[in-house]
Amino acid sequence: MPGKSLLITGVSAGAGLLLVVALTVGGTAANRAHNGAVKPWNDKVFKAKYVGSQLKEGGRGAATLTVSYELENVTDVDYHLAEGSGLVIARKLVSGGGLSQEEPIRLSYPAFVPARQSVRIGIEITRPFEWPPEDDAAYVTRLREFVKDRLANTRGFVVFDEKSRCEIDLPSGWDELQDTAQGSY
Repeated sequence: MPGKSLLITGVSAGAGLLLVVALTVGGTAANRAHNGAVKPWNDKVFKAKYVGSQLKEGGRGAATLTVSYELENVTDVDYHLAEGSGLVIARKLVSGGGLSQEEPIRLSYPAFVPARQSVRIGIEITRPFEWPPEDDAAYVTRLREFVKDRLANTRGFVVFDEKSRCEIDLPSGWDELQDTAQGSY
């Protein structure tokens, strides 16, 4: 029965070849899924310290609140922080501890942060605001209220750079400033 033996050998070889192909394809797919898995956010790259806030009159009935931070790169790798589709800035909420993107928050300007160096960065919140005349008795009060409203329920900000999977925690510091400003009336 040489024909039967040849048929059995052919079927066995075919089954073995199918098994090798299945393992190769399955192993490659599993490896690709493992390697392509989303990396966790790295929040150990930077240390940030609140520096101050500044309110500027914007064009067409708007005001821009700029919140400044000292950003220290604690790694041995240079880092470039710039606006783009992969950069997300969110407000950290006091109530509930979640994040909010209810209003646009943007980076004031790009920053190059060399390894083991510090740079100053700013984030901006621009909102409609009828700027009062300087001779208005309530001028300072209205400006303070605008800032207070922008920072109400805000525990800080967080920047996510999706490309590098870097998370930058920008802490609050304005609570102390509000207490100082209230004490100076």
